[in-house]
Amino acid sequence: MNALKKAGNATNRFAKNWASFVIRYKWPVFIGTILLAFGLASQGKMEFDGDYHVFFSESNPELEAFDALQEKYTKDDNVILVLSPSNGDVFTRENLIAIEELTAEAWNTPYSSRVDAITNFQHTRADGDDLYVDDLSYETSLKTEAEIKEIRVTALKEPLLVNRIINEAGSVTAVNITVRLPGLDSAAEIPEVTKFTRDMIAAFKEKNPQFEVHSSGLVPLNTAFFESSQRDLMLTMVMLLIVIVTTLILTRSFFSTISTLVVVLFSIISAVGFVGIMGIKLTPPSAVFPTMVLTLAVADSIHILITMLQKMRKDGLGKKEALVESMRLNFMPVLITSLTTVIGFLTMNFGEVPPFWDLGNITAFGMTMAFLYSTTTLPALMAIFPVKVRQRDVEKEQKIGWYTKLGYFVSRQPARLTLISFTIIAVLAYMATRNVFNDEFINYFDETVDFRTDTDYISNNLTGIYNIEYSIGSGESGGINNPEYLQKLNEFEDWLNEQPEVVHVNAFSEVARRVNRSMHGDETAYYRVPDNRQEAAQFLLLYELSLPFGLDLNNQINVDKSETRVTVTIENISSAEMIAFSKRGEQWLKDNAPEAMQSLGVSPTLMFSKLGFRQAESMFKGNVFAIVLITLVLILALRSLRLGLLSIIPNVTPVLVGFGIWALYKGQINTGMVIVFGMTLGIIVDDTVHFMSKFLRARRELGYDARQAVVYAFETVGKALVTTTVVLLAGFAVLSTSSFALNSYMARITVIIITAALIIDFILLPSLLILISKKSEAVDEVKELQPQIQLNK
Repeated sequence: MNALKKAGNATNRFAKNWASFVIRYKWPVFIGTILLAFGLASQGKMEFDGDYHVFFSESNPELEAFDALQEKYTKDDNVILVLSPSNGDVFTRENLIAIEELTAEAWNTPYSSRVDAITNFQHTRADGDDLYVDDLSYETSLKTEAEIKEIRVTALKEPLLVNRIINEAGSVTAVNITVRLPGLDSAAEIPEVTKFTRDMIAAFKEKNPQFEVHSSGLVPLNTAFFESSQRDLMLTMVMLLIVIVTTLILTRSFFSTISTLVVVLFSIISAVGFVGIMGIKLTPPSAVFPTMVLTLAVADSIHILITMLQKMRKDGLGKKEALVESMRLNFMPVLITSLTTVIGFLTMNFGEVPPFWDLGNITAFGMTMAFLYSTTTLPALMAIFPVKVRQRDVEKEQKIGWYTKLGYFVSRQPARLTLISFTIIAVLAYMATRNVFNDEFINYFDETVDFRTDTDYISNNLTGIYNIEYSIGSGESGGINNPEYLQKLNEFEDWLNEQPEVVHVNAFSEVARRVNRSMHGDETAYYRVPDNRQEAAQFLLLYELSLPFGLDLNNQINVDKSETRVTVTIENISSAEMIAFSKRGEQWLKDNAPEAMQSLGVSPTLMFSKLGFRQAESMFKGNVFAIVLITLVLILALRSLRLGLLSIIPNVTPVLVGFGIWALYKGQINTGMVIVFGMTLGIIVDDTVHFMSKFLRARRELGYDARQAVVYAFETVGKALVTTTVVLLAGFAVLSTSSFALNSYMARITVIIITAALIIDFILLPSLLILISKKSEAVDEVKELQPQIQLNK
């Protein structure tokens, strides 16, 4: 006990000496922190990276498999333009002319390597022993009505077109632009492609107002990521205004508001400097760091300011004395809450998503600087400013406040409140297990984003955006002409088409069937894969020689003709269903094809589907580490093993409650929400530490019993906890308006968790503190507390 007391006295002496030092040298301290903040800010450089690849670490196995597939064939970054004529018929002369012109213009897209449309589809026909391969519709202005009708019939019977480039009704069509981005500077390359396509669409619509145009694809996806980052960065200004208003209302002090504003601005610009020093490129998840830092940095200042103002208003202390006493009371709790918040954010590095590593590291640095500024800049400014408050009169002071009443309420019935609390928590913890992962990247954006609405339209009216790809090997050079290989590939294509999720299958076996038919006088009986290897090889060579530049088979066949690419377009399905479908395809190949043909399904869609599961698995270790480390910190800080272990309950249960309520609200968890446990664990410890520190101060310094100490804690820290919670809720509520679901969903559940944390710290925590205290120390009647509640606040 003596050791604990000495440690406590040492902490108090340090805090008082530190506060006295800052107040005495207020101007040098203030100028020094200005130089530090702006020195860091001078290194700041905020660049954005919208490439979806940033969501995957270099060691991600799905990314490695997808990159390997693209090396064998061609990269398939694309922009798909979907055209819907007002008359509901693509196959009119006017509409086909417009599509033909747009297709020609699309070839001018920066980095374009291929353009696919109905007009330039390579249609095969035979004339004796000759094979002719031509655009399905060229020089459309010269076509007769009969020829246009024939084009319609041909297009709507072509498996490679229907549900991919044209819908079954012939009312909607697409122009698909494949681009090969150099990858040297995605921040410049993607906007370059986006600007060109947007200008092209605008010009096309001006000339052809009868068309409605929607765009999607991987390039628009990257653009949506890029633009979401910039939009979310602007939320900081909204949050800054909210912080100013909230702090002014709750502290009722203009100078306190100014001081808080300086602290959060210094913290943010320091974090910006860290971004530049570390060379971090911002992404939608990491771009919200200013809002995060701003929201969290306010909490440190609020606790110091409210205690100071209370001492001046209620106890009649002078400004300097009140500031020193506030620093003495809050230095250690602020240090501990800052440390635990930093630990919580650093656990993001355990995850699988690099943008969240950046968010965690930037915010952790920002919070470290926020602690520094709140214990230097803040008291220095408050010492400089002419802060004056009006003391409360005796009659008002004698009235029992709301927080005191709440303290009485809890202290009267700790056992009952504990039982009720644990019952509710248990029910919601069970509900939390009912949440399921779903990482559909289309749903990363809400319906205010054009990419989302355009993609939904395309999925409902033409083709799916999700796909899975298999690279089917033959085991030998030139083996794709082996009739056995072709037959098995044909069977796999047929099996895929039978699956209910499948919208379209693009496989080399379809090309082989079509060319075989054309080389046999277009007789329907020959619409099958060739049964002679030499014949198949000759047909393929003749077909490839007939294809124009840019429309070859390099996107389907590898260089030595030992493998072909099967692309399966599927409906918009959940992550779990996507993974299950991919495994079904892999299993079919294992059960029905030779070993050389067995392949893993890969695609960006599948990578995103698996990302949430990988993130959850990796973050589990990080969360366990955070719980253990934070608990150890609290044991040392509170100087009590029992209370340190007890703190696990109010620190962990809000997360269980939050995910339980989320199960009732939404029931789906995405990658962004997986980080919430570690992130909020560091945040909600704030309430626990401040409440328990005031409880212990009442016990150790004032000699109160457990129930008196609970009432004391409510009176001294209740308002500060409510104030910081309101600010946190405001910050995350602003962030919840983000159009990017990984951010908005994370913010929404954080709002729930922070609210639950305050309730638990006001109901369950004090009840537990009373129950675990020695019975001999408790008073029998709560009314005995009343004469003592005004002592030594």
